Amino acid sequence: MATEEEIDDSLYSRQRYVLGDTAMKAMAHSSVFLSGLGGLGVEIAKNVALAGVRSLVLHDIKTAAFKDLGTQFFLREEDVTAKRNRAEACQARLAELNPHVSISSSSASLTMESDLSILCQYQCVVLTEAPQSLLIKVDEFCRQQQPPIKFIAGDVIGLYSYAFCDFGPEFTIMDPTGEESKESFIATITKENPGVVTSADNRMHGFESGDYVMFKEIEGMTILNGVTQQVKVLSPYAYSICDTSGDEYRPYKNGGIAVQVKVPKTVTFESLAKQLVSPSTSFVDFLKDPVFSHVAICSLQQFREDHGRLPGVRSIEDSNILIEIAKQLNDKLDNPLNPLDEESLRRISLTAEGCFAPLTATMGGIIAQEVLKALTGKFTPINQWLHLDAREVLRDISQSPASTFQPRNDRYDALRICIGEDLLQKFHSLKLFMVGCGAIGCEMLKNYALLGIATADKSKITITDNDIIEKSNLNRQFLFRPHHIQKPKSTTAAASTQDINPDVKIHAHQHKVCPETEMTVFNDEFFKAMDVVVNALDNVAARQYMDSRCVTNERPLMESGTMGAKGHVQVIVPHMTETYGSQRDPPDESVPYCTLKSFPSTVEHTIQWARDKFESSFTQKPTMFNKYWTTNGSAEEVVKKLQNSEQPENSEAVIKLLKNRPSSWAECISIARIKFEKYFNHKAKQLLSAFPLDHKMSDGTPFWQSPKRPPAPVVFDTSSELHMLFVVSTARLTAAFCDIPVSQHDLSTDTLLRILSGVKVPQFQLSNKVIETEVTSPTKPEHSEPSVTADEIEHCQQQLAQLIAKKKATTTHCRMIPAEFEKDDDTNGHIDFITSASNLRSTMYHIEPADRFKTKRIAGRIVPAIATTTAAVAGLATLELIKYIQGATLSDYRNCFLNLGLSLIMFSEPGPANVTTIKPGLKFTQWDMWHVHGHKGYTLQDFTQHFKEKYDMSVSLVVHGVKMIFVPMIPGHMKRLGKRMLELLKPSDGVKYMDLTIGFEPPSEDADEDLPAPPVRYHFAK
Repeated sequence: MATEEEIDDSLYSRQRYVLGDTAMKAMAHSSVFLSGLGGLGVEIAKNVALAGVRSLVLHDIKTAAFKDLGTQFFLREEDVTAKRNRAEACQARLAELNPHVSISSSSASLTMESDLSILCQYQCVVLTEAPQSLLIKVDEFCRQQQPPIKFIAGDVIGLYSYAFCDFGPEFTIMDPTGEESKESFIATITKENPGVVTSADNRMHGFESGDYVMFKEIEGMTILNGVTQQVKVLSPYAYSICDTSGDEYRPYKNGGIAVQVKVPKTVTFESLAKQLVSPSTSFVDFLKDPVFSHVAICSLQQFREDHGRLPGVRSIEDSNILIEIAKQLNDKLDNPLNPLDEESLRRISLTAEGCFAPLTATMGGIIAQEVLKALTGKFTPINQWLHLDAREVLRDISQSPASTFQPRNDRYDALRICIGEDLLQKFHSLKLFMVGCGAIGCEMLKNYALLGIATADKSKITITDNDIIEKSNLNRQFLFRPHHIQKPKSTTAAASTQDINPDVKIHAHQHKVCPETEMTVFNDEFFKAMDVVVNALDNVAARQYMDSRCVTNERPLMESGTMGAKGHVQVIVPHMTETYGSQRDPPDESVPYCTLKSFPSTVEHTIQWARDKFESSFTQKPTMFNKYWTTNGSAEEVVKKLQNSEQPENSEAVIKLLKNRPSSWAECISIARIKFEKYFNHKAKQLLSAFPLDHKMSDGTPFWQSPKRPPAPVVFDTSSELHMLFVVSTARLTAAFCDIPVSQHDLSTDTLLRILSGVKVPQFQLSNKVIETEVTSPTKPEHSEPSVTADEIEHCQQQLAQLIAKKKATTTHCRMIPAEFEKDDDTNGHIDFITSASNLRSTMYHIEPADRFKTKRIAGRIVPAIATTTAAVAGLATLELIKYIQGATLSDYRNCFLNLGLSLIMFSEPGPANVTTIKPGLKFTQWDMWHVHGHKGYTLQDFTQHFKEKYDMSVSLVVHGVKMIFVPMIPGHMKRLGKRMLELLKPSDGVKYMDLTIGFEPPSEDADEDLPAPPVRYHFAK
């Protein structure tokens, strides 16, 4: 067994960023009882097992049936044939997900007569597919225990689902949001009742009324330091605290940081029996009433209680009975519905025997997240009911023959009962393209296998991913196992999908979808052959590119993504909805160059500085060094160029690298030790020489005032673990790019101390370099290539000649090995360097350091991830895919934003496609493209005349990419009208068309801008 730290780093790395160490440890000591291993139960079990609880008991009394195969992805046909118990049949497959979780099964009877004392060994009990009377009994038993056992119930019945949580009379939420604590620099604090705090640099503080903050580093009103205060927000830049008017509160002078403090919160849960008649229901879709959903689910539960089954498929008699039950239950509610929607209840009844796979996936992710909340106190639980349904797909149910919904004793029965055979056949015939086979991709493929997508002749799922499987993927990409590590994601995912449903036709690529493959693998013909495109990506740039390709080729796109407990789903339908590119998130705030270079104020600044140092020292310089010799030849050839007064670019930098290149481990240590002095000692002395502690600005205000922090030189100490980590990691990286072997003996303490004792550390010398203090520049200032004098060329020549004479410029020496940053390999020293460099800089500037875990996340730009969110998002995205195949209207579709940490799920109707009016009667959306078909002699005049004749508009602009083809106001462009389009566009061999941007002359001379037009695709002659 791996140690806890090894488990965290290798398997749970992305999840730790969501839950944190405390929650992870709590789960590792918790046991969960889960009853009901149908579609919902197996989803919950999968997600809880991946999360890493200590033990999970799977309880089920049912044997596997063909109907289960439509939702239970860990059952196989042989399990059905052998009539195996569902829990026993999938136990081994669930156990493969996480070797650190003990998973066992039970088929013991669980009824109203059962002794429930066996449940006392569990911290959380989850019941699915259970009678309502049993749910009430188990819930009451769990509430009576000390401490109470956390109870969760849930079910998916047809196209309706629910979750219910009861964590006892008193449940403590340790961290309601799970977000990192906010920090805000202080500009002023008033002496009044109440005192008002304003933020420095006109930056929003980010706090909410009721938050608690702790103050530190305040000068003047020092009594507030270390004190926690509750805030009341006055504006985005100010908030009030306690009464600061007393004499004990001295006037505020300078500095100070307000740090948000997470305060535990105690909440009360009511019993299921009470909540049945007085439900606390959550709004998730404002077009649907959650009270109706509550009545519907409770009515179905009561029907099952009374009849030992659910309403029969398309049974009018059973639907009438259900309506009567619903009326009785509605009358018992504290706030009954009036009127009760009987038609919707009838539709619910007709499909109740089915089970909708997208809802099992979604609700399975949601309930599993509630299990984690119950065990850890992390995040805000559901209060107390959550209802989800897919009733939109029932809109045409009455128009289809009843026979198309009847079971046929195959794996699609559960789905057929919900949507009918006609729609099911459309799934089978689908051609679908999915980009990305990571966490969301794995969940999507599982859903597609359950739905039977691409099982008919000439249908196909095409997937692509150019990545390989790493150990850290296994925690959330559940189609992969340890023996798949280092194998391609796409081909492995394809094989695992066919293991769930052997009939699925799936073709796996390992190509990246990008401009480089746009004219070859994933060209327009490829996209147009697809019925639908699905994004399973993890970055905005790739999403934007895919969106542009789908818009160009008028293909629907199902877009989704996650970040920790947050997720989104967006439906993009040609000519109906807006596109992904229609809305843009605000760009990330850039950090001014001078802040990173000289005036960091947060640990994020020091981590970014260290990351930049890594790139500069160990990647960019070696890369530049190699390129120099590739471009300019051997050292002797370079000497000749210098003798001929030629100055190859970067000569001085390359010769300096060559001259200072170490040839032994001892020299690597020496270089690292000198860098320590330069970065963390001399840099501070230089700054303090230029800007003493009492330095004043031109307006008389102190230079060193918040958020600027004056540095203090760090004195090297061999007894400091942090100091030695920097030296060793820097030396190792230096040795790596210089191809110098390092042995365990080299890394021994005795060897290191011996080498360090002999290093000659240069004394500090004041530099005349200008220190950038202007904060308006977000990036490193651009410097033009300095002019090189004849003396400097001669100096370079002499230096290189000397190095040749000393054999330091041989073929071997004229090569370096650039480092490729890899955050997940803890043996390469990359994160060691960034962590030590960042924390030493933090020490120098009196900034609270970050541990390796946080440093790795920020430096590696790691997106936090957890299986629960991924499952929920993939289920909702699959639901929207089904609506598209069905032919839904705009009002049927739902975009979604969710935050499972806050139990927040918000559905909204997609925005319609944006319409741009060129002139009355002529308009377009972002989905439109105009086509012009030319011939060999087709001129620019012909091109412009086409639009004049067709739209009565005069072309005023023709652009291809960044190339100006026709701009009348540019001298000489009017003469281009007689030139052929082939001459102007110069297409490469094989190019059939080019996409152009055009503009039209405005209707009046007073107008400032040209009139817009959609993209124009110019087709060359065949």
